[in-house]
Amino acid sequence: MREVVVWYDGACPLCRREIALMRRLDRRGALTFVDVAEPGAAEACPLDPADMLSRFHVREDGQLLSGAAAFAAMWRAIPVLRPLGLMARNRTVLALLERLYVQFLKVRPRLQRLFR
Repeated sequence: MREVVVWYDGACPLCRREIALMRRLDRRGALTFVDVAEPGAAEACPLDPADMLSRFHVREDGQLLSGAAAFAAMWRAIPVLRPLGLMARNRTVLALLERLYVQFLKVRPRLQRLFR
């Protein structure tokens, strides 16, 4: 089984909801989740925690990925989402997903306020 580590912002209500869903879908326990907002989590971060919180990060088989590529890696580890993750291996699909992710980052603060 592939090792996939997911770093997320546990202080973000939107992120907590998404990670809760991923935990429910991850019935095989393929994902390891690290809440970057937790005290002492900095030691578990491969980058500065502020950088880790600015974008979504995942390590898949030793390779650190961010943004849409990170989401795709997480999806590949969950059987029901695996087809989406495999589609994102296509450069065009991944580029489109990354553009959508960048747009999401612009509205994320407003969405976070809605979910508080």
